Amino acid sequence: MDNYKKRSNKSSKKPKKKKIIILSVLAFILIIAAIGVGYAFSLLNKVDTVKVDKQDLDISKTIDEQYKDVTNIALFGIDATDNEAGRSDAIMILTIDSNRNNVRLSSIMRDSYVNIKGHGEDKITHAYAFGGPELAISTLNTNFDLNIKDFATVNFSSLPKVINDLDGIDINLTSGDLKYINKYIDSLNKVNNTSSPNIAGTGVHHLDGTQALAYCRIRYDGGDQERTQRQRTVLDALFQKIKATNKAKYPSILNELLPLIQTSLSSTDLLKLATNATSLSTLEQDRFPRDDNAKGSMIKGVFYETFDKDLTTKQIHDFIFEDKK
Repeated sequence: MDNYKKRSNKSSKKPKKKKIIILSVLAFILIIAAIGVGYAFSLLNKVDTVKVDKQDLDISKTIDEQYKDVTNIALFGIDATDNEAGRSDAIMILTIDSNRNNVRLSSIMRDSYVNIKGHGEDKITHAYAFGGPELAISTLNTNFDLNIKDFATVNFSSLPKVINDLDGIDINLTSGDLKYINKYIDSLNKVNNTSSPNIAGTGVHHLDGTQALAYCRIRYDGGDQERTQRQRTVLDALFQKIKATNKAKYPSILNELLPLIQTSLSSTDLLKLATNATSLSTLEQDRFPRDDNAKGSMIKGVFYETFDKDLTTKQIHDFIFEDKK
């Protein structure tokens, strides 16, 4: 079985490792919109652009024709820390709705039991390893009848730097978070030669980059369901912090963020999205499959998240295309 090898316009680069989705295209779209088209266009050359073959994405033509005002972008994160380089540790769909003037973010459970073209039934997280972003997008489109055409993948190591540049974010920590977060902080300090302090109690804390990354990595309190919620919590905190940040800081943030992003979106595409994003004011979030129709199942000794595919597809469509929950 051949694993995916990226086709990039920067072929001399080694494949990036330690990637996750927390710093998504959403953040720099907002920044680009604020700093102006001319300067933003020059900065966008820093992005690692990857071409995808639209013919291999299995885009739903019916859905694409019906919802022309809704743009969906697949967001993938690759976390090599679990010795599973190439698998998408986080999968989200960023929806930009120009008709309703809002942004919606859907998390897809990484253990979801789906059909992957050419590989049969498996965890959705494996699609990226089997065939890169093209197969991962195809898997989302074919299983949930979607019209995703583009993607973005973001380097895991970028999270602490950008959060520190923004002077931290506020996160409400539970007793479950506190039970594990300090172990992750200690591990990150050791790997990155940093000295972020441990956290002593529950409640709202102002987290630095290392502490926020540690929070995102917690997986033993509430499983993958709660970890995806923590990722969305941090993303929303970033979204709000960037909106409140002095625009004079935006160019320096982009200088740090853009080289860490791999995307099929061209500079022109990004600027178009940024222009549309100037009027977007809310970020709505959900997770699929939902708990009401999903359960953990052991199949041939392997854990999967099994679910009612027809019901989940309807719920995803209601949320993404109709803004209903």
